[in-house]
Amino acid sequence: MIDKPYEVIIIGSGATGGMAALTMAKAGVRVLVVERGPELEIKQANGTAACNMIRRLTGIANGKYQSQTQHPGFWKSNPLLYADKKSNPYTYPQKSPFMWTQGNQVGGRSLTWGGITLRLCNEDFEVSKEKEYSLKWPINYKDLESHYTEIERFLKVYGNRDELEQLPCGEYIGSIPFTESEKQFASNIKEKLNLPFIHSRGFGPNEDKTKWPKFSSLGSTLKEAISLGKVEILSNHVADKLVLNKDRKSAKSVIVINQTTGERSELDSKLIILCSSTIQTLRFLLSSEEKNSSNGLIDPSQSLGMNLMDHISTCRFFTVPVERNSKKLSDKKDHQRLSGAGSFFIPIGRNRSIKNNFVGGYGIWGGIDRFEPPEFLKRSKNTKMGFLIGHGEVLPNKKNKVTLSTETDRNGVSIPHISVAWRENEKNMVIEMNRVIELIINSGNGTTLPIDEILNIPFVKRILDKSVAIKNDAPPPGYYIHEVGGAPMGNNKEKSVVDNWNRLWECGNVLVVDGACWPTSSWQSPTLTMMAITKRACEKAIINFKG
Repeated sequence: MIDKPYEVIIIGSGATGGMAALTMAKAGVRVLVVERGPELEIKQANGTAACNMIRRLTGIANGKYQSQTQHPGFWKSNPLLYADKKSNPYTYPQKSPFMWTQGNQVGGRSLTWGGITLRLCNEDFEVSKEKEYSLKWPINYKDLESHYTEIERFLKVYGNRDELEQLPCGEYIGSIPFTESEKQFASNIKEKLNLPFIHSRGFGPNEDKTKWPKFSSLGSTLKEAISLGKVEILSNHVADKLVLNKDRKSAKSVIVINQTTGERSELDSKLIILCSSTIQTLRFLLSSEEKNSSNGLIDPSQSLGMNLMDHISTCRFFTVPVERNSKKLSDKKDHQRLSGAGSFFIPIGRNRSIKNNFVGGYGIWGGIDRFEPPEFLKRSKNTKMGFLIGHGEVLPNKKNKVTLSTETDRNGVSIPHISVAWRENEKNMVIEMNRVIELIINSGNGTTLPIDEILNIPFVKRILDKSVAIKNDAPPPGYYIHEVGGAPMGNNKEKSVVDNWNRLWECGNVLVVDGACWPTSSWQSPTLTMMAITKRACEKAIINFKG
């Protein structure tokens, strides 16, 4: 089945899997990357506008796609990149829905990543000082600073050095300019509200459709790792569980299942790195735990799967006026596509929580004239359309967790049961985010409107009435696709699942480096930090490996 010898197994091929593969390959270590989905060609992954729409509509009609339709990315990407729930089932309590977005293909969810790269700051690693938190980060900003820098340089991301305490600067190749409407909006916000208004940080739009996008692992980390000749990919194989050595102090192998034939195989490895996304990693570890597997994994904290978090969010659309005789209306160069760096941020951070009845920080992402419809589709002429999305930090909560369902998938693998509900703290944060968003729009000379009152498109209201993103209440957990937690890092094995180098306490040759290892959620987009944590842990593992 595998032609080349390998020393390390990496489970998952997305943002963290690509980073782990590259770090190992650069050190001369042979790697096998196990991916549950297929290896697609670029044309397959892109699809065509017509075929993609047919797939969406057919999938919606037959129930293949359900919660996926709530995500804007589903409507602009090939729906094949969004795993259907029928083939990839999970369960949740009837009164607490969870919107789990899976990307089961080589490249994982990095192929549909929004491409925003924000660093965490000092205070984000120190939030455990507040009594509301029960978990502590065993690392700080300095532990990740050099890794942030190296990754940013490698990825060549955009951004501006804004010197904000709540959002450390990175290494950027420049910033993508604001649109004219954004410039005027920013001027009003800074003058009237004295809020930070900065260029977003990350990737520009993917212009060349003949190449993998640079924000994906296939266009960056995994691509580079494969070019070094040290990496082999085993696609269409589900990683079921670990097999431990007799002393149960280290892992011997991984059981994988061929998605096509259902055949089970055992793959031996000296080191196993879990990068398959937070919930899949938790499902894998729970399946390997002693209560669910003979001679299984020991978790001294008895907390594996607890404290699952996702960012809580809220969204508003609005319009801003444009003078008829202004060049802003006719200057086509002003129109720039929305992307991770082609947008703006109002990073509030955690400094407002003292004044309000919630704990945690938040930021507001937005754009104006980034996805402008033709004039004939607008209800209000001589305007530009904008959006603001607030996303906020969620506190650890033992009741929010992943367990194993009594149901299994087609291969007999236990499926995850995801139980998460917003608490009063998060609901209070949403109230505050909505208040500030309205204040920003009004101060920017904008008008908040439902999108069906902005666009003159038949049947749009009927579709939008079902959208969770534009309602007053926050969308259900999972909507923002930033899930973290469940196997947190720590300095004490009675209170954490992995140590400060991401090693399982009782099984040191297994690393958990994706979002599952986060003790708290912070408010920033997490992918860059996940990659930095992965790089740090893998470099330490290489020292131990070769030593």
